Amino acid sequence: MMKCWQWIVLVILVLRSAVAVCSSPATDGERRAKSSVLFFLAPMSSSTPLENGIELRSGNAVMNVVALRDDVIRIRISSDGSLPEDASWAVLATARSQKVDVIHEDGVEAIGFRTKLLRVRIDRKTLALTLADLEGNILQKDAPGWPVEFHGKTFRIYKEMPKDEHYFGLGDKVGPLDRRGQSFTLWNTDFYNFQESSDPIYKSIPFFLAFRAGRAMGVLLDNTWRSSFDFGKQVRDVYSFGAEDGPIDYYLIYGQDAKQVLSGYTWLTGPAPLPPRWSFGYQQSRYSYETESQLREVAARLRADQIPADVLYLDIDYQKSNRPFTVDPEKFPHFADMLADLKQQKFHVVGITDLHIADLPGAGYAPFETGSSGDHFVRNADGSTFVGMVWPGPSVFPDFTQKSTREWWGELYKPFVAEGLSGFWNDMNEPSVFNVPNGTMPDDVQHRIEEPGFAKRTATHREIHNVYGMENSRATYEGLLNISPQARPFVLTRATYAGGQRYALTWTGDDSSSWNHLRLTTPMLLNLGLSGFGFCGADVGGFIGTPTPDLLTKWMEVGAFQPIDRNHAEKGTGHKEPWVDGPEQEGIRRRYIDERYKLMPYLYTIAEELTRTGVPMMRPLFLEFPFATADAHPLDLDSGNEFLLGSALLVTPQPYPDRKDDYRVLLPPVRWYNYWTGQQIEKHETVPDKTLGDLDPVEEHPSVEDLPIFVREGSILPMQPLTESTSEVPQGPLTLRVYPGSNCHGSLYQDDGTTTSYRQGDFLRMEFSCEEVASGLRLHIGRHQGPYQPWWKQLQVEVYGWNQGPSYILINNKTEIASTLDSVRHMISLTIPDDGRGTDLEIHPQPQSAVVVPH
Repeated sequence: MMKCWQWIVLVILVLRSAVAVCSSPATDGERRAKSSVLFFLAPMSSSTPLENGIELRSGNAVMNVVALRDDVIRIRISSDGSLPEDASWAVLATARSQKVDVIHEDGVEAIGFRTKLLRVRIDRKTLALTLADLEGNILQKDAPGWPVEFHGKTFRIYKEMPKDEHYFGLGDKVGPLDRRGQSFTLWNTDFYNFQESSDPIYKSIPFFLAFRAGRAMGVLLDNTWRSSFDFGKQVRDVYSFGAEDGPIDYYLIYGQDAKQVLSGYTWLTGPAPLPPRWSFGYQQSRYSYETESQLREVAARLRADQIPADVLYLDIDYQKSNRPFTVDPEKFPHFADMLADLKQQKFHVVGITDLHIADLPGAGYAPFETGSSGDHFVRNADGSTFVGMVWPGPSVFPDFTQKSTREWWGELYKPFVAEGLSGFWNDMNEPSVFNVPNGTMPDDVQHRIEEPGFAKRTATHREIHNVYGMENSRATYEGLLNISPQARPFVLTRATYAGGQRYALTWTGDDSSSWNHLRLTTPMLLNLGLSGFGFCGADVGGFIGTPTPDLLTKWMEVGAFQPIDRNHAEKGTGHKEPWVDGPEQEGIRRRYIDERYKLMPYLYTIAEELTRTGVPMMRPLFLEFPFATADAHPLDLDSGNEFLLGSALLVTPQPYPDRKDDYRVLLPPVRWYNYWTGQQIEKHETVPDKTLGDLDPVEEHPSVEDLPIFVREGSILPMQPLTESTSEVPQGPLTLRVYPGSNCHGSLYQDDGTTTSYRQGDFLRMEFSCEEVASGLRLHIGRHQGPYQPWWKQLQVEVYGWNQGPSYILINNKTEIASTLDSVRHMISLTIPDDGRGTDLEIHPQPQSAVVVPH
């Protein structure tokens, strides 16, 4: 017998069909006429076992379910008897072609198979799919009745939504971190002045992570058409997803924890390449530094005020009449010399190159002339070139679904690379078009797909829109690699699709200078990281409007601990450089930028980790502490805007940063240290909530100058002396901050920071570990792995939570040296040589003999 909510789903589907039939006007042609027909999968009529799965027939419909790996299942469904071509802009061909052997299971009511990790069960009557682990835990279950619904080419898939399941991802959609109870549309949109309820915005990343009782599963819908996701907003106990056209092609990614799911998603869609190290330095931007003298003044002030910085940006006003790939000779009369001078001052300059090419036939504008002669621009349905209004005025648009067009686009960067620009910024690539109701190209604009792995054909903009920005950034990335194969490209994109992390970093778009937007930044960046884009940031200070002094200061504090730290401002608003608002505010802001640069070895290490594992630099708490609460719900639902930077640092800004009230920080159930003072946090009474379990609350009193940060026990943080840029060689020893505790470990990754030689093994890796023993602490510093030669010759070891002295240290069971006690910072320190062969230390509160195992 059907449950109440199942009847509700059925009624909604029938009513939706009736509405479609009654409201579809004949003037919209055959597509709407066909979409008015409601179709469900009928009972199974036949099945065919496959090497790695099963194919089922239901009348004229076909359902293909296969295992690419033991933990990755692919589902493809078609209502017209045949599956579409196996091609994807997002999922790598190498992943789609993988397969594992399965054990088929054939029952009276259901049919399916199992892998070494998962069991797939498909109901014979409804074709409803259930995915479980081999212990019987249900990971995902289709809603009973009719789990797949077709309205002609439009489709929707319905899944049961357990009461204790939570959902994360879909990129930087605004709103709370948890997507439960919300619905979203994926259609890349230039949403100027977006707010907390705005949707859709700039990106379409149709991937989400489901988290329930500590277990995790990922879902990727690989469909580039306008799509939507509903997490119980329409029907309380059902979530659903679908698209207006295109294939039903989705992936289920299993993991015993969320990190494994992210690893599986990275395997499917590709890893993010390691950006140049300078991209993790402080970045200063404005729309616009309109003249050469303005840019030079900003650079000079940063250095004069000893504010570390690496990157300066040029927005559209450096171009002649806003035309991409030009330089205004009046505003920037010595462009190449300016870039050379700034390079001497250890600045990298990033130039914007929007994708709209000014429509200027016969004017000697090379990008238009070469693009036109090569037939590289998208066309209208009648075959004429599409022209839309953007910053240069009437503009044409490259047809990036053609490999030849991407190669042509990449060649346009040669003069800019030769002149000294270090990176490029692809904006407005949703694509944004002015003065039209839909804000973008018409639906019937034609794109020619001439791409390896795809059948050669013409597609409408409705199919290509959501991947257009990604293919723009791909063309830029591949072009830069072709120009300088040994240099790591830096590409920043606003619009993208799943898999776009292979080509570009991103940011959250045109945010506002408000306390609310500062608060929104954290969940937006966390969900971006959970969607493959761990190299991400926001416009620090807010792009739109002028922030109050305190707002800018607080934003710069938080931004210093996010993956990309770029300060940006709109034309006509107040300046947001660190020195605005006077020396007191500047001093606070400089302190946090300084701290970012001291942490650069740690930042770079977790950045490299992201490229291997898909685990983002900036992390929600449940990623590291999946069982922190009594019922294993995500701790993030209770902890305001807390986030982790790597596994070690817990950053705890105010949940509502404009309020002056004290607020509660929830510390996950391990020992923690105060990052600023080194003091170990004393255990307090657990929070009075039976669902939260053994958590430790800390009361914080907000102030302009303070951002509470805590260090997880067992962390070993590599840090460096302060530099003015990442190009400057640090002077002094590498510091290892040791925070004793369980599972004590740390790592360090270094390379030259700019070239691709790390891919051939030219890097340095070090591993560290420590162990608390009755007599003190044992610390192991691993040998140097890899040929890259570091900048340091000594290590400064700092052990925190240590309030006894004098302490003595035994090195490799040979040499005994004294340490220095710093009672204010609750730590002891010592300096030892680093010859690359590794070192073992035993640290004792009082002089005594000790035994260690020598190398």
